[in-house]
Amino acid sequence: AAGGNGDNHLAYCFAEVEGYSKFGSYTGNGAADGPFVYTGFRPAFLMVKRTDTTTSWYMYDNKRDSINLAGKLLQADNNSAEATSTTNAFDLVSNGFKARGTGGTVNGSSGTFVYMAFAEMPFKYANAR
Repeated sequence: AAGGNGDNHLAYCFAEVEGYSKFGSYTGNGAADGPFVYTGFRPAFLMVKRTDTTTSWYMYDNKRDSINLAGKLLQADNNSAEATSTTNAFDLVSNGFKARGTGGTVNGSSGTFVYMAFAEMPFKYANAR
């Protein structure tokens, strides 16, 4: 049980850094032309979780899917093998990401989703030479 007496807990805590990481939420529309989420950078890693139903934490990256459509996914909260989906997929674009499937796990109509994204080429504190 969450918060139970004697239970072990683990927390991962992150802070946004402009141009490096972004955390937030979006509302799904259930359409193949899903919502666009602005991050200010092209995500190299994206993790999404629907909060108004019971679903897994879905993870996407630009290494296993080097071109769009990013549909190869892993689930952070279980030991399932990599899956490929066109209904629970994204485009990872230069300034954010866009849901490109009708799947309820990442773009269910009126669903609430939380995300964390990390940049492909962090630039906030880059030093030019």
